[in-house]
Amino acid sequence: MARTKPKSDKVLTIRLPEKDLLRLEAYCIMDGKTKTEVIRQFIHSLPVRETAVME
Repeated sequence: MARTKPKSDKVLTIRLPEKDLLRLEAYCIMDGKTKTEVIRQFIHSLPVRETAVME
């Protein structure tokens, strides 16, 4: 069964130095997660004031 994305999903493209990409990939292999999962987890860990949260 194909996985469908919710319409609210957005695509983010970033440029990284090769050493940062290799570090991310090594972490993903160690932790058994995808790059998307690791980046999403990091974003969710960022402290944000309630008044700064956008709708």
